[in-house]
Amino acid sequence: MTNMRKLTAEMLGTYALVFAGTGAIIVNDVSGGAVSPIGIALTFGLIVLAMIYAVGEVSGAHLNPAVTIGFFAAKRISGYQVTGYIISQCAGAILASCTLQILFPMHGSLGATLPAGTPIQSFLLETILTFLLMFVILSVPCHSRENRHLAPLVVGAVITLEALFAGPVSGASMNPARSLAPAVVSLHFESLWIYLTAPVLGASASVLACRCVQESDCCRPVMSKKETCI
Repeated sequence: MTNMRKLTAEMLGTYALVFAGTGAIIVNDVSGGAVSPIGIALTFGLIVLAMIYAVGEVSGAHLNPAVTIGFFAAKRISGYQVTGYIISQCAGAILASCTLQILFPMHGSLGATLPAGTPIQSFLLETILTFLLMFVILSVPCHSRENRHLAPLVVGAVITLEALFAGPVSGASMNPARSLAPAVVSLHFESLWIYLTAPVLGASASVLACRCVQESDCCRPVMSKKETCI
């Protein structure tokens, strides 16, 4: 039952993330730019902030397969949870895109992430962006209880920051589920490989960086009782 609560929390949290984030992109398109790129970036950051506070104590509020894989690489969650978390995240994301398709049936891409430049440019950007995001997620709670309470604010701020400057180029997805869902529902699979592979690579690499930079007991393979990470 406890594990089912975690999976449900991940599904609902990722549903909210994709519904609000890609919904902001769609509303911006259909309203002639009323939301603006700044508004889209803020929407992604704020919804992640809200969901971490809402479900963080239940599941850790990963909301992102790349983050889940990063935590597994850091041995912060057990292997048997990874598949369930990723399935729940993708299910929530796809359900959100289906909801948006019902609301906006004439929108072509449903907020799918597509590179504005070359594929390699977006691949490198997404790798670096996710590397930085995962590094912050692993590092912020390490030093004090106060930092742990501030972690949702910091993570939301990092997502907003990265979306502000990289969103116009790569889409600043940093999240395979966020990119997979609108691609599947709208049948826009071009360049999807970038957003499925680069975030996983970046999140995994950040685990090594965290162990090199932080104190020995911070990003070392340690499992907490609740296996929560934020």
